[in-house]
Amino acid sequence: MSVHGVTTVAYDAPVNLTEWARAQGISPHTAYRWFRQGTLPVPAQRVGPRMILVNVDANSAPAATGGVGLYARVSSHEQKTDLERQVARLSGWAAKAGHRVVRVESEIGSGMNGARSKARRLLADPDVSTVVVEHKDRLGRVNVELVEAALAAHGRRLVVLDEGDVDNDLVGDMVEVLTSFCARLYGRRSARDRARKALEAAEHG
Repeated sequence: MSVHGVTTVAYDAPVNLTEWARAQGISPHTAYRWFRQGTLPVPAQRVGPRMILVNVDANSAPAATGGVGLYARVSSHEQKTDLERQVARLSGWAAKAGHRVVRVESEIGSGMNGARSKARRLLADPDVSTVVVEHKDRLGRVNVELVEAALAAHGRRLVVLDEGDVDNDLVGDMVEVLTSFCARLYGRRSARDRARKALEAAEHG
C-alpha cells in the first residue's frame, strides 16, 4: 500500500512510530504530523504520553472519514500549469488513501485575499468534512490557524500534504498587498507598477 508516496511494509509486531518513520525514509516529525491529522497510512495508537505504536498490516487501508474537499490555488495566470499539477497530486493522494472526494476547487487569486469565492464555497460545503491542500499557504497566507480552529469546532479538519510555503508564489501575493497600499496613496492606475518597483528595490537592498 502506498500513501503520501510511502510504501508500507508488514511487521510481525507493533513498532514505535519513530522507528517506522526512519525505516520508511521519512522524517519522524512528518510521521507525527500525519498521525495528528489522521492521515498516517498505517494503523497506529497512542499508548502513552510519548509513545505511539504502529501496527502495520500490508493489506489494510486507511478509513475514509467523511467527504474530502480538495483545494488548489496559484497567484497568477502564468502559474496555471502548477494549478493543474496541484489538483492532480491532491486527487492522486485521495485515491491512494481511499478517501471519498466530494468537491474539488481550484482558483487563481492572491493568498492574502480572504474573499476568494471558490475557497469560501469549499469551506461552506457541509458535505466536506476534510479539506486537503498541498501546502498550508495554498489555503491562505494569513490566519489559516483560525480556519483550522473553526473547522475543528465543527468536527472537521485541514490536511496539509507538505510543510513549508511556496516561495515563488509569495512574490505574487506580496505584489497584491503592496498594490492595495499603493492604490490608496497614488491611485489604482500606477499602483501595481509602484508595488513591483518597491519589491525590486527591496530585493537589491
